Amino acid sequence: MEKIGKIGTVQQFSLKFDKPIVMGILNITPDSFYDGGAYLTDYKVLKRVEQIFTEGAEIIDIGAYSSRPGAQHISREEEWQRLQKVLKAIRQSSDFGKNAIISIDTFRSEIAQLAVNEYNANIINDISAGEADEKMMQTAAQLGVPYIMMHKQGTPQTMQQNPNYKDVVNEIISYFKQKIKKAKLLGIKDIAIDPGFGFGKTLQHNYQLLAHLHEFQIFKETLLVGISRKSMIYKLLETSPAEALNGTSVLNSIALQKGAQILRVHDVKEAMETIVLTQAVINYK
Repeated sequence: MEKIGKIGTVQQFSLKFDKPIVMGILNITPDSFYDGGAYLTDYKVLKRVEQIFTEGAEIIDIGAYSSRPGAQHISREEEWQRLQKVLKAIRQSSDFGKNAIISIDTFRSEIAQLAVNEYNANIINDISAGEADEKMMQTAAQLGVPYIMMHKQGTPQTMQQNPNYKDVVNEIISYFKQKIKKAKLLGIKDIAIDPGFGFGKTLQHNYQLLAHLHEFQIFKETLLVGISRKSMIYKLLETSPAEALNGTSVLNSIALQKGAQILRVHDVKEAMETIVLTQAVINYK
């Protein structure tokens, strides 16, 4: 893979917050379930980055590998080719882009290492929690950046074929107990957990998880929720991803009341409003 000279130094960022924050999604894939193909030029990427931060997000999460159910598998080289182009455009665009807090949505340790070392990515967001690449957690520890670990069952290509659990909540809690222990033993100090709504779960599994989301506070780690425009909303309402914004805000409000500290969303302005209104209620409890 092509490398370029390192741009500056990695800006230190912590996943510990006094109040909930928003992570804005930038998908640079042609086939993501909601906005696939929308951000394939530098101009559109930079406008999207500006929108995300102008509307109030703290973090931008950039993904070059589509993880929607049934997504096509791509090579490491193709993932990096997509990602490198966008990271270069952002970091060289302005002071605004240079100072952006960037999360890299990847399960490959080499991609994470290149993004941090060459373009000062600040966070690793791993949908496989080290399952897909056994070097990922060790890499995150060596890089010294925060690590987001997500639960999923299966791969993006197979995960929705027949999701099966005896007790979805307790099984995922048990999963995170093991993963957090491993991460800390390796030296990762800043962790967030993501239950992985829609990743190897049925509609019933997703709502059971949301109903019991407060139980994940047992870990005392930052809790990230990614529900934005997902099928658990539009299938239940018999609509589409394009019509799922209202449902997203409703479920994000519930997630916040149950302890979510990061909302990963497509629609930043609406998520920020959800946080303000929900916090106004929570603060009077």
